[in-house]
Amino acid sequence: MVDMRAGATGPGAVASEPSAGPAKAPPVQDERLREVSLLTRIMRRPELGAVAGLVLVTIFFFLTADRTMFSLAGVMTILAPAAQLGILAIAAALLMIGGEFDLSIGSMVAFAGLIFGAAIVAWQLPLPVAILATFVVAAAAGAVNGQITIRTKLPSFIVTLAGLFMLRGMTLVGLKWVTGGSTQLRGIGDAAGEGVLRSLFSGHAFQGLFSWLAANNLIDKFDNGMPKVSGVPVSILWFIVLAGIATWVLLRTRIGNWIFAAGGDANAARNSGVPVNRVKTGLFMLTACAAALVAILTVLDAGSTDARRGVQKEFEAIIAAVIGGCLLTGGYGSAIGAFFGAIIFGMVSIGLTYTRFDSDWFQVFLGAMLLLAVLFNNFIRKKVTGER
Repeated sequence: MVDMRAGATGPGAVASEPSAGPAKAPPVQDERLREVSLLTRIMRRPELGAVAGLVLVTIFFFLTADRTMFSLAGVMTILAPAAQLGILAIAAALLMIGGEFDLSIGSMVAFAGLIFGAAIVAWQLPLPVAILATFVVAAAAGAVNGQITIRTKLPSFIVTLAGLFMLRGMTLVGLKWVTGGSTQLRGIGDAAGEGVLRSLFSGHAFQGLFSWLAANNLIDKFDNGMPKVSGVPVSILWFIVLAGIATWVLLRTRIGNWIFAAGGDANAARNSGVPVNRVKTGLFMLTACAAALVAILTVLDAGSTDARRGVQKEFEAIIAAVIGGCLLTGGYGSAIGAFFGAIIFGMVSIGLTYTRFDSDWFQVFLGAMLLLAVLFNNFIRKKVTGER
């Protein structure tokens, strides 16, 4: 009988097809090159939580607040404080992505206000020199924070917490020295004078456009024909421009890659040639300069400075960055997310005055938003990455 089993041997066996050998495993595709759905790409964006939060907050106030909140004047009233916080939050977000914290930026606002005010009033320096001196002092203080953190290997939380108290104390002492005993320095607005440079740091932009819009009944105006909104506060323009620049740097430049690498795994980044120490020092200088910018903007608008300026802004800036998708562990976050996080802050802090709710609920909302943002960001990240 002929053996018909596949692979039989011997006389009379039917020749079988030559074996092709063991089957080869399909090549494993690099996960970075794997096609993902649009929904997955959206869910991976750090700012998703901030956008969702902004939508929910807007719906809430649309249903509960007076309609004047959504007028042009109401929107400008909301965006003005949001812009000042947002400038700090964007810088704080970049530093958090780089794996560090700066709790001294609120006190730096007050200290930079002292330097700027003293330069204008006490030392009678020209406005350009006073602005430059303020940024130089702030950058030097930021560099000190960075170098202490790097060289001592202490947590930046501790280093900048010490800076918070030191800068606030130096502001108190400095104001009393400059004014002869007061904790408020007045007359800065008059001493600064007028000019193109001042218009870049105070007042409103596009006033001619808004006057034309009012004359053509395109925006609300008073009985005398003057627009109810004279222009866009300069701080809002700074806020938008800095958000755009920071987003471009993070997503389109080598420095942005260095920031993510330094915050994700500093040792691996060093081994890959990333100048981690320089990156982190530069980020500390950036947060200090952002605080100096806010100080100049607010001092010129108010015409004075005081020791309470910037109180708790360090915590609000960090919370806005966390709402915007930044992880406390570093290496992940978004500048545009901090942008939206700051707008949420402004909408809630001002929006409550348009409702029947007690404005003190803002503090409750602040804590709740922080907790929900962290939980939401962790949930989305685990869903996308498959972490347990």
